[in-house]
Amino acid sequence: MKLLLALLTAGKFGKLLLTCGSMIISMVVYSWIFGWPYAVGFVLLLLFHELGHYVAARQRGLDVGAPTFIPFVGAWIQLKETPMDVETEAYIGFAGPIAGSAAALAVYFVAREQSSHLLMALAYSGFMLNLFNLIPVSPLDGGRITAIISPKVWLLGVPILIGLFIYSPSPMLILIAVLAYPQIKQALWPSAEQIAAGEHYYKASINDRINYGLLYLGLVVFLSLMTYGLHQQLGSI
Repeated sequence: MKLLLALLTAGKFGKLLLTCGSMIISMVVYSWIFGWPYAVGFVLLLLFHELGHYVAARQRGLDVGAPTFIPFVGAWIQLKETPMDVETEAYIGFAGPIAGSAAALAVYFVAREQSSHLLMALAYSGFMLNLFNLIPVSPLDGGRITAIISPKVWLLGVPILIGLFIYSPSPMLILIAVLAYPQIKQALWPSAEQIAAGEHYYKASINDRINYGLLYLGLVVFLSLMTYGLHQQLGSI
């Protein structure tokens, strides 16, 4: 395994090989459960989401790793540089759900045109995936976006995670809770050093706070409506 990773990450095409290799592995694993057509479509939707983050990070001049995939965990890009301010973090965080939602919407329109149940199911998964990522708790995209309003908004994500776990227990939710704990603790009981550092990092204009807040709420409403509507349609098939 170490040799395989070394080969994938070495050389000029290391990033591309790592992305393609991890994508193929994810497709194979998902195909065992859902079949190849769904597996390929689902991984491609994940790719569009991560490419949104990647392009946004590069636009802001940050060094960033190529998308990496792990079955049943998802995908991510590694920011090799920390954003200098919360607006940059919100911008990068927002780009993923925007790109992912646009891809899911395109699949939805094709599904309607072709009357394809498979594509309709993929569109539903895409909308659900991006809606889940907008839960306002770090390290999810929703936490990165709402931080520009106030880190205390993360506290709203706690009951959502608890409710989801009660409804459908999942190791993934436990992992997110573990990763989110330090951020939530900081929001509740920041140290003197964190307060001093946050005064600069979380400084943002009122316009930026309002704009990101409205865009966030708008995307949450849109994805909620699309997810609910497709859930009803798929349930009747």
